[in-house]
Amino acid sequence: MGRWSRVAGKSFLDWIELPSGLRCLDVGCGNGAFTEELIARCAPASVIGLDPSEQQIAYARQRPGAKVAEFRVGDAQALPFADDTYDAALMALVVAFLSDPAKAVAEMARVVRPGGWVATYMWDIAGGGVPVHPLYDALKSIGATPGVQPNPEASRREALQEFWEKAGLQAVEMYVIRIPVAFSNFDDFWESTTVPVGPQGKVVAALLPDARERLRAKLREQLPIAADGRIAYEAFANAVKGRVAA
Repeated sequence: MGRWSRVAGKSFLDWIELPSGLRCLDVGCGNGAFTEELIARCAPASVIGLDPSEQQIAYARQRPGAKVAEFRVGDAQALPFADDTYDAALMALVVAFLSDPAKAVAEMARVVRPGGWVATYMWDIAGGGVPVHPLYDALKSIGATPGVQPNPEASRREALQEFWEKAGLQAVEMYVIRIPVAFSNFDDFWESTTVPVGPQGKVVAALLPDARERLRAKLREQLPIAADGRIAYEAFANAVKGRVAA
């Protein structure tokens, strides 16, 4: 997933067009991959990365491109910061993992100064935009339950817009990030998407051998495999940005 997430993150940062020299908050920073992109492309004055996982935070602190950032363990739905602390609060591929996305958006709006930016993007899970969506479909077709985010409906364009508007953010804009997904052949697809690290990879690893073979057969039927063996399709994410009322 990392290769596609990085491409989407670059497109997102290009779209929101943050000026340099800002005080930025990366909410749900995970392992710091997006934090690195934020630093490289936006040249912020300071960056705080926040995530509930101590393991992810420990990894993020080791990233060469994120040495200027400060990383802390914390909850997106109860940000440990005072009002008006930041110029921008960003959330990358997190909103569908939250039990109360609206609360997290309200918290981001609270800690950003008047006129500052609040923005996020999320793979359109409900609409089939996740880079590994063909694997989700194939798992369902053999009666397995794919590992998915706890709040997939929060990834919809309409839901994101509603969160931003209810938080009182102004000049709200929406954008669809479209990413070409390509694999050299079926083995490349299988090895890339079934690593037992992410939710779907863990589901595949737990399958019995017979079920795993049925999954492979179903994927061969459903994937858009070209004559030369190459597999190509599109992933897409919904993005939203807004400004805190002055």
